[in-house]
Amino acid sequence: MINLKSIAGCVAVVACTLTACNNAAPEAEGLKSGLNPADFDTVINKKQVKLYTLRNANGVEIDITNFGGRVVSIMVPDRDGHFQDVVLGYDNVAQYADSVNSPSDFGAAIGRYANRINKGQIEIEGQKYQLATNNFGHCLHGGPSGWQYQVYDVVESNDSVLKMTIASPDGDNGFPGNVKATVTYTLTSNNALDIAFEGTTDKTTIINMTNHSYFNLSGDPTTTVLDQELWINAAKFTPSDATYMTTGEEKAVEGTPMNFTTQHAIGEQINDTTFEQLKNANGYDHNWCLLTYKDGKGDDTTPCARVYSPKTGIELTVYTSEPGLQVYTGNFLEGKVIGKKGVKYPQRSGICLESQKYPDSPNKKQWASPLLKAGEKYTSHLVYAFAVK
Repeated sequence: MINLKSIAGCVAVVACTLTACNNAAPEAEGLKSGLNPADFDTVINKKQVKLYTLRNANGVEIDITNFGGRVVSIMVPDRDGHFQDVVLGYDNVAQYADSVNSPSDFGAAIGRYANRINKGQIEIEGQKYQLATNNFGHCLHGGPSGWQYQVYDVVESNDSVLKMTIASPDGDNGFPGNVKATVTYTLTSNNALDIAFEGTTDKTTIINMTNHSYFNLSGDPTTTVLDQELWINAAKFTPSDATYMTTGEEKAVEGTPMNFTTQHAIGEQINDTTFEQLKNANGYDHNWCLLTYKDGKGDDTTPCARVYSPKTGIELTVYTSEPGLQVYTGNFLEGKVIGKKGVKYPQRSGICLESQKYPDSPNKKQWASPLLKAGEKYTSHLVYAFAVK
């Protein structure tokens, strides 16, 4: 567990040097994001936390902290060649670590299990487990002390790759098995953030990792994403009840506000409360059944979703090996969260595109299973590719 008092009263915050921070830029050079690496240089749970920076020849810059494996900033060029920060987040590690006063999943490498598990209850090989619950009586994103609030160990860092591992003990938030997981962030030469997840266990368990970045391709987080255009390669979605729990059904998107098979503005029908699913979630917070997943295998070379900002011309294309994509439009952001540069993030100022097994898949056997056995390897692949249109 995180000692919040040690974070709040953190002393000896030392400015990073190039040697100490490995790939983090020295202050004299500065970062396009305006972030100060010293604001991420601390110790949490006896582990060193820092800010790491990936760069390519095109000038793209991605800042990541090993606290929660979080993507803090993504600087990409717009149609005029100006660099824009297209993700929400905090400009210091203390806010990320303060789950009481500034709770967030901003940019995190989520584990063990992304999304919700009904009442936090699972059964594996005849044995029942009660997981920690933290959302409408369900277990969300691994529980109240999920991996987004843990420190990943950096095992490789250079201009293009940041590889981190995490060891999750048997019983962590109620999950069985000692799990070792890895997340590898790679910035490619063609401006894509390639994310590879891996995991092993010594006892049958479940695992379902994702990235939880909030994107706003306008580069202006004081505005909503409602004018940005969304396309999803899915003919069905999984409905949920008023507690955001999937019902086990798969319903056609055709004829509903869930239909993004033709690219259009996110806000076009988001306020249609006559549609029960939008009323329940106060917007979009649903899993889409990707057409790129067939016969138990996902095609991570074919786009599964796309977002485009008419304002900047920045386009984000998503690829994944997973069967589902959770699209969340920041409905719980209400202008109370103070993010980077002191901006109060308004409602719907970001959109999340989370690759995943379907929510509550451990309890819905008709869906792709998140089960991982000893001797097996969990793998998942997610790509966020940026371009200018």
